[in-house]
Amino acid sequence: QVQLVQSGGGLVQAGGSLSVSCAASGRTSSLSASGWFRQAPGKEREFVGGIKYSSGSTYYADSVKGRFTISRDSARNTVYLQMNNLRIEDTAVYYCAAGNLIGVATVPDAYRNWGQGTQITVSS
Repeated sequence: QVQLVQSGGGLVQAGGSLSVSCAASGRTSSLSASGWFRQAPGKEREFVGGIKYSSGSTYYADSVKGRFTISRDSARNTVYLQMNNLRIEDTAVYYCAAGNLIGVATVPDAYRNWGQGTQITVSS
């Protein structure tokens, strides 16, 4: 059993920065990749980015590339999402996910473990 606990996030003006962390506990040795997803009201959950643990390789959706950075602290079993130059359209609930995957998956169904979600609100 794996538990993911998110922290961070909040409200920021457009152009600002926020970060969210995702701490894993339990059977963390079973995990090989993490993904970040977001869901805005009335929209489907969409892939933001992810990280493959073995290589540290990161992958991003085109909409956030160059603005968001994903990193991982293996000693703390924590994955981070740093968001810079935030836009109003980035407003959503952000979720971290983790699983035993060959690589980073861009579809939510591939992940078995999910964080509780964190609201990110970007104002004008």
